[in-house]
Amino acid sequence: MTAPLMSLVWTDHVTGRRGFLVVDRLVRGVASGGLRMRPGCTLEEVAGLARGMTMKEALHYDPAGRYIPLGGAKGGIDCDPRDPRAYGLLVRYLRAMRPYIESLWATGEDLGLSQDLVDRAAAEAGLVSTVQAVYPLLDDESAARERLADAFAVEVDGIGLDELAGGCGVAESVLAALDRAAVPYAGTRVAVQGLGTMGGATARFLARAGLTVVAVADLKGTIANPAGLDVEALLAARDGYGTVDRGALRPGDRELPGDAWLSTEAEVLVPAAVSYAVDSACQERIRARWIVEAANMPVVAEAEALLAARGVTVLPDVVVNSGTNAWWWWTLFGDIGADADEAFAYIRRSMRALVGLMLDRAEADGTTPRAAAHALVTDRLPVIAERFGWYR
Repeated sequence: MTAPLMSLVWTDHVTGRRGFLVVDRLVRGVASGGLRMRPGCTLEEVAGLARGMTMKEALHYDPAGRYIPLGGAKGGIDCDPRDPRAYGLLVRYLRAMRPYIESLWATGEDLGLSQDLVDRAAAEAGLVSTVQAVYPLLDDESAARERLADAFAVEVDGIGLDELAGGCGVAESVLAALDRAAVPYAGTRVAVQGLGTMGGATARFLARAGLTVVAVADLKGTIANPAGLDVEALLAARDGYGTVDRGALRPGDRELPGDAWLSTEAEVLVPAAVSYAVDSACQERIRARWIVEAANMPVVAEAEALLAARGVTVLPDVVVNSGTNAWWWWTLFGDIGADADEAFAYIRRSMRALVGLMLDRAEADGTTPRAAAHALVTDRLPVIAERFGWYR
């Protein structure tokens, strides 16, 4: 694949903080990808995320579906979202990026930002919507926007459907891997890094499937219990950044250092927070059989090679966490309605098929799941380009 179509670096005139936009590819003139805010965010990081979005879009291409893939893009802001100046910075960033959001970049929440916050800042920046670039591609814009708004209003046991969609996809990826290896759900232990939108929803779905969540990590450290944590109680005790009120812990729950989740006695590790969480040094501590990337780019390439050499399978982010993005477009384009049961069924079916296809390809080629996912994308991109147009 070639270099990105466009890379922008923006400097805020008030704080001096920098923001980034990378458009990796355009399909039908539009690219899709969220906006993250974290201290230390870089242009290189955003470029990698944008390339990942191109892959996610291609992997979910279904000629029989109404949703047709877009290109890949990503935005990033170098700031701590807890900084009191963060909201003003977000508004100014969106105002600066308004021409791109209006014409070619459909965006939404990512690490450090909630969709409600992004929507509020977008309105203040003068935008109709953060996905308005897609509107010209819709058969019935009014009906599509109403359907997506209705879907965002759906809650399941106190958590919004938009928050649960991605976690459903991650959990189904885990279950598909266990089924393939004939490993029963009961007795399978899981450690999750991050209890925000993606990590929290993943923990809920896995616990309800019968797996035992033995550790979760947040900004304050790791909470562990070999007998299993009360996931629902921890979710109810989170703040807006996914940090758990320690007053909700049970007598058997232990507080450990922040990186203790890595060495937890568990079959499955789910990094669901920051990028670059597993490097070549800390990978030595991992004893799990599977690492399932709910976050974007959490395992660096060198670490993945070392993990593969000792039999640890990494299920890559471009497949595992692609359910959130796909759910947005399946809903907006009309493949599914504003209904939780319908959404979960569609996500599970699609993720099962995609994970199976990836693992079949990895086995056939004698390679890793990530390499297999890249191979699938390489096969699909020319088909998408020929049918819908491709702008490098």
